[in-house]
Amino acid sequence: MPFGNTHNNFKLNFSADEEFPDLTLHNNHMAKVLTKEMYAKLRDKQTPTGFTLDDVIQTGVDNPGHPFIMTVGCVAGDEESYDVFKDLFDPVISDRHGGYKATDKHKTDLNFENLKGGDDLDPNYVLSSRVRTGRSIKGYALPPHNSPLNSLDGEFKGKYYPLKSMTDAEQEQLITDHFLHNENKTFLVWVNEEDHLRVISMQQGGNMKEVFRRFCVGLQRIEEIFKKHNHGFMWNEHLGFVLTCPSNLGTGLRGGVHVKLPKLSTHAKFEEILTRLRLQKRGTGGVDTASVGGVFDISNADRIGSSEVEQVQCVVDGVKLMIEMEKKLEKGESIDSMIPAQNPSCNLTSMQRKLLLKKTLVTSWDQIPGAGVSACRRGFTLISALVVKSESIKFNKNTP
Repeated sequence: MPFGNTHNNFKLNFSADEEFPDLTLHNNHMAKVLTKEMYAKLRDKQTPTGFTLDDVIQTGVDNPGHPFIMTVGCVAGDEESYDVFKDLFDPVISDRHGGYKATDKHKTDLNFENLKGGDDLDPNYVLSSRVRTGRSIKGYALPPHNSPLNSLDGEFKGKYYPLKSMTDAEQEQLITDHFLHNENKTFLVWVNEEDHLRVISMQQGGNMKEVFRRFCVGLQRIEEIFKKHNHGFMWNEHLGFVLTCPSNLGTGLRGGVHVKLPKLSTHAKFEEILTRLRLQKRGTGGVDTASVGGVFDISNADRIGSSEVEQVQCVVDGVKLMIEMEKKLEKGESIDSMIPAQNPSCNLTSMQRKLLLKKTLVTSWDQIPGAGVSACRRGFTLISALVVKSESIKFNKNTP
């Protein structure tokens, strides 16, 4: 039964001209897409749970955006939001994710055995590794009343802390630790933050392969718990995993490492290298923070259209390449011949990967078979969809 919509019914007493928000100073994708005509067409619609257009855009109206980063500016209130308000969401998704069309289909691959390498990132440079994602529980509005995961066992066993019974001492400890976690503090599940679930696998050092294995197995175990109660994760072949913010649709995955790149980070082409590798950087304190000691949080930029394995592979291969660049710069040598001439596909072939691991120097990615523009997902060229999203809760002074 829909939630009460008295507020929206009252607003319908006024014309669309009167109710259409002033978005002239807003820097977000919603403001870029929403027109007065679209607002008039959609304002009287609602989802089965009572989510309306004004509910969808409220966050973007209240928060004009970041001066340097175009934020999304709209959210879904339930799984049906993306269909009921597709006239708004489809162009926002396309704009945010580099041209992802309403007819495109997303790929999902959570078989950790398909990841090539990743267990040998140089620990002299890589300080920690992490993979996170969000999940929504089918059949509930976003977010629902939470459901404890006390039945997880083995390496995923931990403690669930309901707010109503949490002691002051427990709260202070969780604030100090920055998370809710398993006993080894390598697997985390947040409940009802932005999404129903935020699932994080992490550990010190550069073994991204182990982090990704724990991530995939943990997600499987969690979904099994919900399926016992006839609720799986929200997913469809177009959007992939359905999450609250359109920026996280697809895999919802951000796989990243804290890596020391003091030389490369001051190189004139550092930003260009990241863009061509479809990676993004943050300071160790998250979005809008500066690097400390040349340490950056490097992660995948894409979310939708490529699989979990492909996105983590992108991080593994890209970080390896950047570490080799850092080593050459330490020796005072040029890295110009190592810089990709165009966006390589993150899903490198075995031949391409062997060349990378052998530190083969090439003057252009065109020289590596299959790494040209034709290998890029959906025909991407130099411009990638850089998914940078400000989140308030940090772990280890960083945003998962």
